[in-house]
Amino acid sequence: MAPRSVVTEVQDAAPVSSPDARPAGLMAVNRYRLLGLLAAIAALALVLWLSLVVGSKDVDLGSLWPAITAYDGSPEHVIIHDLRLPRTVTGVVVGVALGLSGALIQALTRNPLADPGILGVNAGAGFFVVLGVALFGVTSIQEYIWFSFAGAVVATVAVYFIGSRGRGGATPLRLTLAGVALGAVLGGVSSGITLLRPAVFDSMRSWSAGTLSNRTWDIVTTVAPFILVGTLIALAMARPLNAVAMGDDTARSLGANIVRTRIWTIIAVTLLCGAATAASGPIGFVGLMIPHVSRWIVGPDQRWILGYTLVLSPVLLLVSDIVGRLVLRPGEMQVGIITAFVGAPVLIWLIRRRKVSTL
Repeated sequence: MAPRSVVTEVQDAAPVSSPDARPAGLMAVNRYRLLGLLAAIAALALVLWLSLVVGSKDVDLGSLWPAITAYDGSPEHVIIHDLRLPRTVTGVVVGVALGLSGALIQALTRNPLADPGILGVNAGAGFFVVLGVALFGVTSIQEYIWFSFAGAVVATVAVYFIGSRGRGGATPLRLTLAGVALGAVLGGVSSGITLLRPAVFDSMRSWSAGTLSNRTWDIVTTVAPFILVGTLIALAMARPLNAVAMGDDTARSLGANIVRTRIWTIIAVTLLCGAATAASGPIGFVGLMIPHVSRWIVGPDQRWILGYTLVLSPVLLLVSDIVGRLVLRPGEMQVGIITAFVGAPVLIWLIRRRKVSTL
């Protein structure tokens, strides 16, 4: 039996006895989708507030708005304005980048297990950053973000080349296996380099695990333009990716330019993954789990999947960051570790539900 989503079941329940039944049913489905999106936006607003007030030191709620609008340099204002606000904004932009890149890769490869981490894109970006630090002495994000972009491109091309060799071409299983293998190799080499030169990489120790701590406005302003451009390209690719999901022949018959769609999608993934990895290090599970949740809620329409992913991905990342601040209070645990703990059980549950485990 074919997989079904919540909205598909609602749509199928609409009467079809009259010519107006189908449009009415579609309007009802879109109404439910819109209400769900508004609920997700409300959840994001709540998480943004929690991210500003929760941490190793509690702050007076009355100081929150004045710290943003009338900064006076007091200890509470410093905590909110200089530490938590750029950290929260970084979590939003990185979450958006990771979620959208995962949704794009899943749609392009028609592989429900694809995401920047599993396909080795994050590992490639991180490996090139390590090379930049070790070989060229780069220290600022304005320098090593370009290494991150280069690594994302090389890893994407390498995975597709390896996965497409042999009979049958680039199947989802081959791409996944190639990505996992390449990611493991690059991750191991990166770890070896950092161990050989611990003094050089001491400041990047938490970055390599995926972190939002100690993020500054310089980091935000550096990566935000790239993520914005990648987001706009991703949203523009929603309709062509709907056609690609039906297969190459069907997509061509519908007038979709498959080559152009793939090129622009890869450009978007490179911008999103490269900028996110440079800003916070390699963080997994966000780009794998959130598109699954979005697809379960809204069905296979990429326009709605990308819209939900745009909102829900920063929710997951910021919730994980908040949990990381509390579990070792007054210390912290890196957000990349928390996303694995949060994402793995939920992902296992999702995969066991047949209707959301396939595209």
